[in-house]
Amino acid sequence: MNSENNLREKMCLLAKSLFDRGLTHGSTGNISARMSNGGLLVSPTGTSFGRLDPARLSQFNEKGEFVDGDPPTKEMSLHTAFYDTRSVAGSVVHLHSCHSVALSMLQNEDVNNFLPPLTPYGVMKLGKVKLLPFFLPGDPAMGEAVRGLAGKRTAVMLANHGPVVAGKDVEAACNAIEEFEETARLALLTRGLSPRVLTETQVRSVVTQFDIQWDD
Repeated sequence: MNSENNLREKMCLLAKSLFDRGLTHGSTGNISARMSNGGLLVSPTGTSFGRLDPARLSQFNEKGEFVDGDPPTKEMSLHTAFYDTRSVAGSVVHLHSCHSVALSMLQNEDVNNFLPPLTPYGVMKLGKVKLLPFFLPGDPAMGEAVRGLAGKRTAVMLANHGPVVAGKDVEAACNAIEEFEETARLALLTRGLSPRVLTETQVRSVVTQFDIQWDD
């Protein structure tokens, strides 16, 4: 099996795993990955993560031109914004995961650091998460908001909508967005209970040890 076919199979396998465990539902969410030739494979619009067909993924060439497969997700602007501004991005995943969305509906004092530093893994895999305002689904302004971050964030939260995470490859992006949802779940479980979060010194030690982009 060639590298493109391997990537197609892996994207669908990981997407189904996310769906089967309830991290996204119905026909929500979208996933993309960069191919070795510089093109992109993208989940088609209106499809379920639980039933993606490797042969029908949307395909774009290295110039960003649609060349094959079913019509792509209407939220392509989110994906291309990450690829265009983060040279290390090899995959982008967007979910409508329950706890992340719920947390975005509550009062948040720091839109530049949406997730509290509850565990070292949230810091390691996500860095600082930017809370973006509400946009209509498919609005190209979502992509413009990501471009406005100039590649400084690997993860954003779309208010009342869902998280978006870029990773070096499709496995890394899926692992990171799972960490996103678990951190949001911990934040909700401990909300109002004065949890013992990582101190500024502890966060800085994680950032330094694992070479995480943290400062804006």
